[in-house]
Amino acid sequence: MTTSVRFDVRSNVGWITLDGVDTRNSLDRNSAQALVEACDAVDGDPSVGAVVITGAGSAFCSGADRAALRDLASAQPHEAYEVLDSLYRAFRRFGEMTVPSIAAVNGAAVGAGLNLALAADVRLAAEDALLVPGFAENEIHPGGGHFHLLERAVGRQAAAALGVFGRRLTGTSAADIGLVWEAVPVSDLEEAAQGLAEPVARDPELARALAKSLRLTTAPPSAWQSAIEVERARQMWSLSRPRPVGAVDR
Repeated sequence: MTTSVRFDVRSNVGWITLDGVDTRNSLDRNSAQALVEACDAVDGDPSVGAVVITGAGSAFCSGADRAALRDLASAQPHEAYEVLDSLYRAFRRFGEMTVPSIAAVNGAAVGAGLNLALAADVRLAAEDALLVPGFAENEIHPGGGHFHLLERAVGRQAAAALGVFGRRLTGTSAADIGLVWEAVPVSDLEEAAQGLAEPVARDPELARALAKSLRLTTAPPSAWQSAIEVERARQMWSLSRPRPVGAVDR
């Protein structure tokens, strides 16, 4: 079973919803490609001036599909490279949208799911949402430029606490350190995201100019791409190595 991706427009604001309640909105190659196509649909619609991404049910995105990751342990290196790249490409594509972007983190954002939230220009979260790096605790090296995304959001020390030491945050505690802009009750999250997006979305042409200037002046795309390449080899190594003595399934 795979996560589907829904796209609709509300008052010039595009909404992308990861819809895989049974998978907790995890991403495999098919859903990653569907996310890329939804991003293309947003960019191709000149009436859209902002985009919000969220998850259906009680999760935002639980990260890469576990079965897909397990298969990489026995895959040939070039195959593992291509599978990882297809996952990275999805949230990299979201981070390169031509319109301003918001992640409405309604529930757990884990691993690659946290990367997806970090790719947005602004994050709003439910107060009880969980933001979980999730890589090291599962004996996997982070990927997708995880350290870079954390550092540009909250600085090096917080990137270490989360990415290296595996600190978990609620939406409220993430707001306290600036990882999310605001934490609200989950029942108010969609309204808060729409309310933040709608004013700038009314002028799509200006919104796209603002987004382009923001990206070019504050977070050069080459830095993220370089971080992805640095982490990729280590992640492939961590997926294929023998499990540490005493490791337990989680």
